[in-house]
Amino acid sequence: MKKMLDEMLAALARGERAVLCSVLHTAGSAPRGAGARMAVLEDGTVLGTVGGGPMEREAVQFARAAFVRGSGAIRTYALAPDQAGNVGAICGGRVTVYFQMLTQDDAPVLRRWRSVLDGDENAWLVLLLDGDDVRSFSIRTQGEQGTQDEARFSARACFRDDVYIEPIVRRGRVYLFGGGHVGRALVPLLASVSFRVTVFDHRAEVAKAENFPAAEQVVYGDFADIFARVSLSPEDYAVVMTPGHEGDFAILAQVLTTQATYIGCIGSRNKAARTKQRLAEAGFSQTDIARIHSPIGLPIGAETPEEIAVSITAEMIEHRAQHQ
Repeated sequence: MKKMLDEMLAALARGERAVLCSVLHTAGSAPRGAGARMAVLEDGTVLGTVGGGPMEREAVQFARAAFVRGSGAIRTYALAPDQAGNVGAICGGRVTVYFQMLTQDDAPVLRRWRSVLDGDENAWLVLLLDGDDVRSFSIRTQGEQGTQDEARFSARACFRDDVYIEPIVRRGRVYLFGGGHVGRALVPLLASVSFRVTVFDHRAEVAKAENFPAAEQVVYGDFADIFARVSLSPEDYAVVMTPGHEGDFAILAQVLTTQATYIGCIGSRNKAARTKQRLAEAGFSQTDIARIHSPIGLPIGAETPEEIAVSITAEMIEHRAQHQ
């Protein structure tokens, strides 16, 4: 989304327009959910996706035609052969897309949107619609007047009564303890699905920003005293994959004292069992120990660092969806 916003802002700065295509609502089976986005620039450039296939082809054509119409619109696409207005898809659902015409007047909101993506405060996109027109287009943060008490400002996108509200920033970050082969494969995957990653390693040659270009932060510190450099909130994730068993145990014994929403540790089932036994002997309860996802990742038969990174990312996406 950052790249899309940057390119839209550049286009607006050149005096061009852009059409932002946003999925507001889906019913039944659909390729993408609410919040999926595609931008069509006046020079023909297409960024992002609202689901691909014939629906997206029609959406791109409709967005390009908007530059002639000079206005936005809402369209619902039928994705089943027996539905009126079917676009040739067989998914079976319906997708409502809003085509929003953006001009230089909208640049301040886009700049704020881009800015909050680098922050650590809950933020929402709010569209107030009047038919096909936008009455209000804004970014709201947790502390702003009216946001905190508004029940609709929730963890999921909501479109009702011509009001669309979508969370665009969720507090919390991933603390990745150990930047080995799996860690290097994992960071860009997590970043690609909107996890904000801090890498923590005790090796000076590893804890360098150039080794993890997709990470927001890289920390050089002591595995025996992580809280000298970082602190974990209830919204944070801890992923433990240090170079050795002792490092993993030291990290787990510390992060279990926090309320981190997710704790995962790499390793075999035998290693996981031994580590959990040591934690029990160190005084941690079974309730504490049960918080640990170990072996980490979904059981998809992963073997290479890249495959293991996919399994871990999938498990964390699942956790986020269930606990947001």
